[in-house]
Amino acid sequence: MRTQFRDTVSALGDADEKVVVVLGDISMFQFKNFAEKHSNRFFNMGICENSLISITAGLSSQGLRPFVHTIAPFLVDRCVEQIKLDMCYNEFGGTIVTTGATFDYAWDGATHHTYMDLAILRMLPKMGVCQPGSKKEVDSLIRARYAGADPTYVRLSDNPHGLDIDVTFGKANVLKNSSKKLTVMTAGPIAGNVMEAVKDLDVNIVYFSTIKPIDGEAVRKFKDTPILVVHDAFGLHEAINAEMPGLNTTYQGLPDAFCGWYGTVHDLRKRVGLDPASIRAKAQSMLGQRNF
Repeated sequence: MRTQFRDTVSALGDADEKVVVVLGDISMFQFKNFAEKHSNRFFNMGICENSLISITAGLSSQGLRPFVHTIAPFLVDRCVEQIKLDMCYNEFGGTIVTTGATFDYAWDGATHHTYMDLAILRMLPKMGVCQPGSKKEVDSLIRARYAGADPTYVRLSDNPHGLDIDVTFGKANVLKNSSKKLTVMTAGPIAGNVMEAVKDLDVNIVYFSTIKPIDGEAVRKFKDTPILVVHDAFGLHEAINAEMPGLNTTYQGLPDAFCGWYGTVHDLRKRVGLDPASIRAKAQSMLGQRNF
């Protein structure tokens, strides 16, 4: 997804002289050509994440269209105050793009895990929140939002879901609607595991690439069914329930605890019940099936 981010922003930068790239010592090689072609619109600021956000807000205040990019826990968790005040409160646009979603950097332990970012940023007024699950989605969502007046968060992952989905900002995709008694709702890269887990089960499937604004119409469409929310972060479950209180939802995802483990992304997904077998078992349990 990072290569698509580079390609999309480079194309936009060639066509739009207002596009500016601000990096925090991540993806410099990816943007080597952009830096050479547009040196006056490329800034590697180093490891100073709070300043990256403030600089991005300042560039936006001058009518530019900045993209700011580095590792997710450092650009979001560390910079909430700057995002809240410098960007959202001042109503300055700009696109915050991170890498290292959830357990993508599993080998670096809890300091590099990122699963609260979507939940935190969806609470900020004016902020759009996107979780693309493929290169195609990255391109579509960035193009839809980069020139807008409001800030946008785009969360990249090194583990795309492998599905071919055409997405629109703010709209969910109903991947399967068979009027079944259980609806599975999911978002971003974990959709690959979800589709593998429930491919032959009698369930409805709804996919979100935008966490905020949540597609309320898609939520309400399945309000009369139990809803299993499968998500590799916090944020989607909360957004669905906030859209329509009183829903019968169950969350399959992160525990209320620090996931202080090491390994691969697949190791940690399995440990928290986000591997295909665990998702399938949960869906079957909700369907009342006895045999796997």
